[in-house]
Order: sequence, then structure tokens, then C-alpha cells
Amino acid sequence: MKIFKTLFFVLAVSAVMTSCTNIHRSMREANVRVELQKEDFTLSGQVSGEATSTRILMIDWKRLFKSEDATLTGGSMSLSIPVIGNLVSDPTANYALAELMKANEGYDVVFYPQYITTTKRPFLGLGFIVTKSEVKVTARLGKMKD
Repeated sequence: MKIFKTLFFVLAVSAVMTSCTNIHRSMREANVRVELQKEDFTLSGQVSGEATSTRILMIDWKRLFKSEDATLTGGSMSLSIPVIGNLVSDPTANYALAELMKANEGYDVVFYPQYITTTKRPFLGLGFIVTKSEVKVTARLGKMKD
């Protein structure tokens, strides 16, 4: 019995003494600031895009295995167009923004998008079973002048 206690003590001490080690190395970036003025852009009129999503059991089955978001791909690179004015956190709003950019190619930046979101919960009002979201986004787009 004493051998088991000793063995348990040795294993416990070695488990405490052994640990995982993470080494993080980082380098500070220079504080680069680029100031742009309204005169640096050619602005479009108000343009809009729409998207819908249906979630069953909180999963969007239509987009489960395909990536669809507000990025444009060119060659082997995937570039995201900057959105000035807010952070897009709703996936359906991101899909609407992607539709807006697909319909209006050639712009460099999206300025202050406005979203109208309609959410329906048709199954007894329980959102975790079925939720249908419709989003319309309206914004101005900008091209950098040469």
C-alpha cells in the first residue's frame, strides 16, 4: 500500500512540475496613419443589396458548406473591401453587403451602410427552431481617385 501512495505522490508531483509551454513572439508595427479626405474619392449614389437566410435549429443549412461573405476574390488572393462606419456582425447583413458589392463592382470602399432587418420566427415564436431573416443594406460606395 505504501508503494502505491509513493507512486501516486511521484506521479502527482511530476504532473504538477510538467506543464505546457507557449512562446509568443511579436513585433510592434509602426504607427502608420493614412488620412483620406472626401476629395480623394469618387462617390456613388445610394445603392442597395438584399439577402435572406433561414436557420433551422440555429444552422443556416443553405450556406453550411459554402463560404459567402463580403469579400472579393481576384486571382489567388481574397481581398475584403473596407466598410467605413460600422462593424458587420450579423451573417445575413454580411450576405447583403456581398450582394451589394457584386452588383456594383469596381469600388474600393463602402461608406456608412444602413441596414433594415426583418426577423420572423414562424414556429410558435421559438427562434431556436426556425428563424428567417431578411436584410436590405443601403450605402454609398467610393473609388479612390488616381
